[in-house]
Amino acid sequence: MTVPAATPQIIESYRGGGFRVSGLRYEGSVLVFRARTLPWPVAACAQIEPTALAAAVGDPGDAVELLLIGCGRRLVPVAPPVRAALKAIGIAVEPMDTGAACRTFNVLAAEERRVAAALIAVA
Repeated sequence: MTVPAATPQIIESYRGGGFRVSGLRYEGSVLVFRARTLPWPVAACAQIEPTALAAAVGDPGDAVELLLIGCGRRLVPVAPPVRAALKAIGIAVEPMDTGAACRTFNVLAAEERRVAAALIAVA
């Protein structure tokens, strides 16, 4: 699903093992960009594969400068290889709990920042 760039997506809710983004329900974890949402097969931060995540968020069409990682119910540190893979392609990383990541994404996207969110679903 693609939303015009002038109208950034909004993360409306996060519960029940999924997310509601701009009126659509997504089951499981997701990658949310200003204009699209993709499924993300990760259930915990320990499962993040650095190269795969960098490839998913490094598309020049998305122009991401900041990736928020919603770690689930609690903040956990981002593994150094994940941080290094994203830094190598010019993307800063900010981990936080999933709820905070959703709220922060909405604010930054509304401010037209080049942001994306990698969100781990919570029950």
